[in-house]
Amino acid sequence: MDSSIVFKALGEAGGYAAVGLAAIGSAIGTGIAGSSAIGAWKKCYAHNKPAPFLLLAYAGAPLSQTIYGLIMLIFIKGKLAESPDRWPLYLVIGIFGGIAMGVSAWYQGAAGAGGCDSFAETGKGFANNLMVLGIVETVAIFALVFSLLIL
Repeated sequence: MDSSIVFKALGEAGGYAAVGLAAIGSAIGTGIAGSSAIGAWKKCYAHNKPAPFLLLAYAGAPLSQTIYGLIMLIFIKGKLAESPDRWPLYLVIGIFGGIAMGVSAWYQGAAGAGGCDSFAETGKGFANNLMVLGIVETVAIFALVFSLLIL
């Protein structure tokens, strides 16, 4: 087998790792926040309170990290076409960038779970809670931007 094909595949694996690891974090984060939203809605129904639709914003917030992983994939594949000999860099950037984005999504879901509980109980603080999710989101954005700068 031609070694250049193997190296190209390893470089592409970095891009796919970025998407896959970010998506794993998004799945965990949305699962955590989504479970909390469902529990919060149950409490609202049990107390004959209106169930706030806005809890979906908390539950869906971790999905954006998967999009960031896709952006990294696109950039890595583009760079691989220009400089295939730099495949180790693309592999490492994809793995570590994907991990950073995935962990950000995971913890954004955990923060979103707290936001669900708080907002459903009080009906207050939606914007404040969303700002906290934005701070956690910033970690993923930094990981994306720094990775792209290194590329």
